[in-house]
Amino acid sequence: MDIADIATTDFTELDAETNLGKARSVFEEENPKGIIVTKAGDYEGVITQKQLLRSHIEDHTKVETLTKSAPKVERTDDVRDVARALVEGGTKVAPVFESGSLWGVVSQDLILEAVLEHLDSLIVEQIYTENAITIAEDATLGQAINRLREHGVSRLPVVDEDGFLTGVVTTHDVVEFATRNVQKTTRGDRSGEGDRLLDLPVYDVMSSPAATTTLDESVRDAVERMFDKDYSGLVVTPEGDDRVVGGVVTKTDVLRALSYTEEDVMDVQITNVNLLDTLSRESIRSSIEEISEKYGKMRVRHAHVRFHEHKEKLRGTPLIQCKIRLRTNRGQVAGSGEGYGAEQAFSVARDKLERNVLEVKGVESDREYEGQLLRKLGEL
Repeated sequence: MDIADIATTDFTELDAETNLGKARSVFEEENPKGIIVTKAGDYEGVITQKQLLRSHIEDHTKVETLTKSAPKVERTDDVRDVARALVEGGTKVAPVFESGSLWGVVSQDLILEAVLEHLDSLIVEQIYTENAITIAEDATLGQAINRLREHGVSRLPVVDEDGFLTGVVTTHDVVEFATRNVQKTTRGDRSGEGDRLLDLPVYDVMSSPAATTTLDESVRDAVERMFDKDYSGLVVTPEGDDRVVGGVVTKTDVLRALSYTEEDVMDVQITNVNLLDTLSRESIRSSIEEISEKYGKMRVRHAHVRFHEHKEKLRGTPLIQCKIRLRTNRGQVAGSGEGYGAEQAFSVARDKLERNVLEVKGVESDREYEGQLLRKLGEL
């Protein structure tokens, strides 16, 4: 299926010289997945809601300040290739070109709507993300914003003092809440009002109850619920107990599954691939394969490596966070780390991943020994 069958020519566009306040109002009124930014009629990039969480940016700042690159898609590109490009570009929307000219846009939602009927063959357990990043009800809005930025995620399950799920706070919730409340003040009051908003508890901002799913639900049913409620993800909970956070499943997880390859070699997807410096996809794949080979019973079906850039720099080199997640026949295994530059960050994350893989191996060895011991005892 060519992306031309899915993409649309109906999209929101702003000039790079437009004030950021205009972008904020567009997101509030139209709630687009992203805005295409042009300069003198030429494509420059995209701006998303997540970027607006940089609260120190004033409304009079030019849109081009927050514009980020997004993968350029051709009208004739295959939907699987475009899904991979969106995942690896860390974006939910991308421009579609024809003969070098901007023709339209394609979004995460448009792709999922087009392939919805084919998602019955997957269940949530096959694609969800374990070990979700959570936040407490009494944490402040400022802390929630920092956590969203720090981990590069768009949603945080909210838990009470007992660790039970009570709601969800998302990038959209934060931007909408802050914009709505700051607009009630005069221009002179905005700075002080913004500080007070950051001190409010997450409980005042979160959506409750949280929308949930279970491991055995079909991905199609889960995605349909996301569309019905206009959510970008669901909290995964155990069957029969929707108070326990078992993970999250998002539209990006679904998109990632759509772009799995059927190559003989390990399938590796890299989010924010533009942050790679001296690393290559092949070197990353080889490094991960070395780890999986140390545990012969583990077959890695898919590897996801995500890079996230922080503002801090050392002699011009940015601090990078790297997260590696493996989907294997033994479940999910992950490792994360930080360093200056993608290579150092990946090295730290790889070491953590290796320790976690060996820990899984040790646990299974203990179980095997325990089973052997019990069998011998049973023979007595």
